[in-house]
Amino acid sequence: MSRARDLADLIGGGFTEADIPNLSASKITSGTFADARIAASNVSQHATSFDDNKIVNDISTLGLRVHTQENLVGSNTNSASFDIFQDASKIQNLTNTFRNNQEFVSSISFSEAYETGDRTSSYTLSFSGIGNGDLQTNGQAGVSNWLDGNKATGGSNGWYWAAAGSNMDGGSITFDLGSGNSKIYTGAKLYQNNSTLDDSGSVPSSGNWKWRGSNNQSSWTDLSSNFVWDGGTAMITYDTLYYREVTWSNDTAYRYIQLLGVSGASTTSNPWQTELEFKVKTGTANASGSFEGTDITAPSTISKMGAVITYEEVGTNTLNTDIILDLSSDSGSNFTRATLTALPDFATGIKMAKVNDLTLTGGTGTALTYKISFANQASGSKEARIRGVSLQY
Repeated sequence: MSRARDLADLIGGGFTEADIPNLSASKITSGTFADARIAASNVSQHATSFDDNKIVNDISTLGLRVHTQENLVGSNTNSASFDIFQDASKIQNLTNTFRNNQEFVSSISFSEAYETGDRTSSYTLSFSGIGNGDLQTNGQAGVSNWLDGNKATGGSNGWYWAAAGSNMDGGSITFDLGSGNSKIYTGAKLYQNNSTLDDSGSVPSSGNWKWRGSNNQSSWTDLSSNFVWDGGTAMITYDTLYYREVTWSNDTAYRYIQLLGVSGASTTSNPWQTELEFKVKTGTANASGSFEGTDITAPSTISKMGAVITYEEVGTNTLNTDIILDLSSDSGSNFTRATLTALPDFATGIKMAKVNDLTLTGGTGTALTYKISFANQASGSKEARIRGVSLQY
């Protein structure tokens, strides 16, 4: 009776979905489900996830490489931007940082140039191993005018050690720059009035010399390696004169700079030494600093960004400690700190790092920019030089 009653109720009340509480999916053998009835997760769980970060990073790298090879100014597409600091048009808010003419940004900036003009009052000269009587000068010029900036007067402004051809090992001329000197010297040019021949018509053999520096005249630091003070291929033509250039790496402002005879050192009466110029290194070293990119307008609101940077370094800079990257899509009102990871080198001596799909916090928009900060920088031991930036959005 109960089954008959259930059947009667079913027929009398109509057939609804509630009357089929647990239908097996295998019973559905025809028809099509509406798109809205299938959740995305029901499909994506069977698909292999696709990671496009490698492709995106390769595009950023390729864009930076093209800009580098073609020396292009900063540019952007609908999904990426590129800047190699060919000029300063795409950077702003430089705080204790500098764009170098060699096309990088750093918190340390130095330039080197030879002193010009009359520098006779800049130094006090002293001699060791030789006396003033051992210096042969032409007229009243000689060593006192060795720094007057007048390169082209030849022998009338020249000098040499009178003991021509004799051993002057240990003989030296010392330049006292005075207490509190702040000049950093990185090279010297010795001008003379003959390129190759001495009085006898032979190439002068003047032995080994070197430049060194000190702050107390008892403890000396070699600046240059030993060099032979003679003629030949090392001499460079300057008008009617010739010069030998010796350069060195140095970040210390020594009070005393000395030219020292090392072994077999001597000079001859031809050529006359006519002028000396020192190369001076000037600039600023900031332990920390930062700079930002100018805004890039994205085609739609951006909530995730990525970046690739290229950089070179002196010493070792730790990513996310010494080189720090922040990204923003609301014109820098809110920056989000990125975690940079290393990529293979961009080129010899040029490193590369990246961040992908950084979720921006605090605010989103269409005005994209970045901020790079430096920390723990020190001239000659830890210097980071940012060479390029590519944003991904």
